[in-house]
Amino acid sequence: MTITNIVQSIWVFSAVGLIILVLLHSPKGDGIAAIGGQAQLFSSTKSAENTLNRVTWTLTVIFLGLTVILSAGWLSK
Repeated sequence: MTITNIVQSIWVFSAVGLIILVLLHSPKGDGIAAIGGQAQLFSSTKSAENTLNRVTWTLTVIFLGLTVILSAGWLSK
């Protein structure tokens, strides 16, 4: 395996992971529950959402960075 194949594999993994993580996100609109402050009631849900956001952003940066590297052809010689 060449370095290009390894980077492409990581790129595909990050793309699939990013799709799955985006689908796991809950909608941001809390509706009528936001008025009563019930959106902040469960701290463990908020913690899980923060972790999900961090992982999503990390995979986004990896995916976009590898997209630039692969499309620029910096690895092929």
